Amino acid sequence: MSDDLLETIEDGVATVTMNRPEARNAFTADMMEGLTEAFNRLAADTSVRVVVLTGAEGAFCAGGDVKSFAANAGAKVNLDARILDLRNRMDVSRLLHEMPKPTLAVIPGPAAGAGFSLAMACDMRIAADTAKITTAFSKVGLSGDFGGSFFLTKLLGAAKARELYFTGEVLSGKEAAAIGMVSKSVPDAELPEAAATMARHLASLPTVAVGYMKKNLNTALEGSLSDVLDWEATNMVRSFETEDHQGAAKAFVEKRAPVFNGR
Repeated sequence: MSDDLLETIEDGVATVTMNRPEARNAFTADMMEGLTEAFNRLAADTSVRVVVLTGAEGAFCAGGDVKSFAANAGAKVNLDARILDLRNRMDVSRLLHEMPKPTLAVIPGPAAGAGFSLAMACDMRIAADTAKITTAFSKVGLSGDFGGSFFLTKLLGAAKARELYFTGEVLSGKEAAAIGMVSKSVPDAELPEAAATMARHLASLPTVAVGYMKKNLNTALEGSLSDVLDWEATNMVRSFETEDHQGAAKAFVEKRAPVFNGR
């Protein structure tokens, strides 16, 4: 893994930390390749039950490195090749959105541009009250990438998404929680423990069934009722076959709390 990324796995919680604090964890090519590799690998690792994405030293991610954009301004490029390269890099958002286990963005500080988009791609978000969260693209003359347009529209509706993209308004974590952009915000000093508690809870859930829930809910974003009913029927029957369901059913009869093992 790149030095720009750190990774830990403990008790089913995989934490991936973007690690360029001197640039508020802005992306590099190596970082994007590392994120893609990590998310593919962690999605397939049955010992991992939740994936946490965060940033080092008080920032989440400032998105693209605007200093490098300025340095390369006016350079001749092959537009088709550049579009294809960006589109391939942007697949990291799909991986977060579609992997069959919960994903959690922990936002200690600035989340902007493509970093904002990655946070929105996660299933849940927890932020420090004072974190600064913004689409940011309009402020540097860009239109946006990494799926933020899709995720924000689904989260907040078309009108609010347009407002936040056009204006580039900066919201605090507390303001973002008030409108439903993030799941919750907490005082800055409490974020590490609150995030760890949320991650441990997600890791304690019936992981296979949660993956099926994600498929159902993702289908509901774009599919018809018939599409959703098809997936619900398929995934419900599959859920009946899991060890977690069978153990939980027995625990229910015996009037005790279930313990899920992610199988």
